Amino acid sequence: MGDFFGVLAAGPFFFVSSWVLMLFAGITGADVGIRPFGYLTSMIVTIGLWLTLAPAIGAISRVGKKGTGSS
Repeated sequence: MGDFFGVLAAGPFFFVSSWVLMLFAGITGADVGIRPFGYLTSMIVTIGLWLTLAPAIGAISRVGKKGTGSS
């Protein structure tokens, strides 16, 4: 049941992380050499990052759980 609420908690975090990405792209755009982008583009980039990083984070967390057995 905890996994279900974890997925629900990730929803608002997605919108907040997209907004933060948009802000940082606007702040550091000139220094990094990119044009600032809007919220919709920021949401697409965030989806791409989440889809790329989520399997790796899941695999790392599963390996960590296997190694913590009681002796």
